[in-house]
Amino acid sequence: MHHGYQRKRRRPVAEINVVPYIDVMLVLLIIFMVTAPLITQGVKVDLPQGEAEALPQDSKPPVVATVDGDGFYYLDMDGSDANQPIELEELATRVAALLTLEPERPVVVRGSKDVSYEQVVQLMITLQGAGVPSVGLMTEPDQGG
Repeated sequence: MHHGYQRKRRRPVAEINVVPYIDVMLVLLIIFMVTAPLITQGVKVDLPQGEAEALPQDSKPPVVATVDGDGFYYLDMDGSDANQPIELEELATRVAALLTLEPERPVVVRGSKDVSYEQVVQLMITLQGAGVPSVGLMTEPDQGG
């Protein structure tokens, strides 16, 4: 016989334990905080929306910074083909001086198809350091059908 002692039946708890979810969210937050500065590094390039367009005819002739297949740098500031290789520091100095006189002058990069991507990026970083607000990339028209 059961005298005076009745065992209470425990009812199941209908609540969600959110502690593991909080732990996961904190780990994700830390991961995003660490990786966000790494993602933002790079060269800012203004890309055209759609098909590439030629420079307007009434604009000033562009400054053309060139990297050839051998890794030499050239600078053409007056529309004539410059054929003397120059150092990156000298290139940056000349472009910065020109942009102080003519800030609206367009700047384009021409790279040989044989040049490494790293050298083109190095040239673009140098131009950015010289105060060039945006850099265009010079291409050859597609000869295919």
